[in-house]
Amino acid sequence: MSLPRIAIDAMGGDEGVRTMIDGAAMARRRHDRFKFLLVGDEERIKKALADHPGMSGASEILHCDDFIEGDEKPSRALRRAKTTSMGLAVDAVKRGEAGAAVSAGNTGALMAISKLALRTMPGLDRPALAALLPTLGDNDVIMLDLGANRECDARNLVQFAIMGAAYSRIVTGRERPRTRLLNIGTEETKGTEDIQNAAEILRGATGLDMEFEGYVEADKINRGDCDVVVCDGFSGNIALKAIEGTARFVTDLLRRAFTSSIRSKVGFLVSRPATELLKHHLDPNNHNGAVFLGLNGVVVKSHGSADATGVANAVEVAARLLEDDILNRIRKDLGEVGSEGFAAK
Repeated sequence: MSLPRIAIDAMGGDEGVRTMIDGAAMARRRHDRFKFLLVGDEERIKKALADHPGMSGASEILHCDDFIEGDEKPSRALRRAKTTSMGLAVDAVKRGEAGAAVSAGNTGALMAISKLALRTMPGLDRPALAALLPTLGDNDVIMLDLGANRECDARNLVQFAIMGAAYSRIVTGRERPRTRLLNIGTEETKGTEDIQNAAEILRGATGLDMEFEGYVEADKINRGDCDVVVCDGFSGNIALKAIEGTARFVTDLLRRAFTSSIRSKVGFLVSRPATELLKHHLDPNNHNGAVFLGLNGVVVKSHGSADATGVANAVEVAARLLEDDILNRIRKDLGEVGSEGFAAK
């Protein structure tokens, strides 16, 4: 099956053009049907492509030597969208010259540019940023929103649940993903009025392809007991940073413990297979590729510090969303919750 080509913002991210091209090439070695529109400085892209002869026939370069700075305000980025690599990559999706865009650049700028260029789907109020997090179960958990929307009402949370479940069905293959709202407790009386109203709506929506299971507390997100965790962007971003910080703390603590003495170093050699498995499981590059769900197009945000493996994973996320027609899946499920479905008080 052929796929629409993927636009790569080669100038975004902390690691530079070469890492973005190396990541795209790695993804294509795994899936030789991938094709790319590489947006960025042509000379630098060609130098990076010299190490990947197989990419030449699968790539087109769109020259652009201007890019969005990592600390640039979204309002300024919007004004420069037509002259920057990020803006041109997203515009390629809008014009139908690419099926998806991948960028490791400024998250706020990418959201603003994508929302203006692609607009939100009919019936949706806001897009949401969704990402995969590791769990103790067989599948990763999808969490959204992770920072695109600071404040959300019940309607927003219900829409996020619908989008997250559609994404989860693609990632996990589960027909009815187990979906929960992030809350400070699991009792029905816990949480804000918006969270409680969203739960009431989801419990009463019988036509949705999900199993709504109420609430989940932050310490249970990675247990593997649910497939989708829904929250506002403020809470979600804090929870995500706490999870990432804890993962780094655990790995750094283990490294320090195993190098503290000769006995510890011997113990490390014995337990090395287990520690390598732990390192692989906690490595954010292996879960890279956050998605802006709810837009009329596919946009994937790679972590700014991602290495080539991380970029390759982000590219594969974009391709999978195209292959499984994520946009129509979301549109179908939104039709199951009409305006009357938001009448809960």
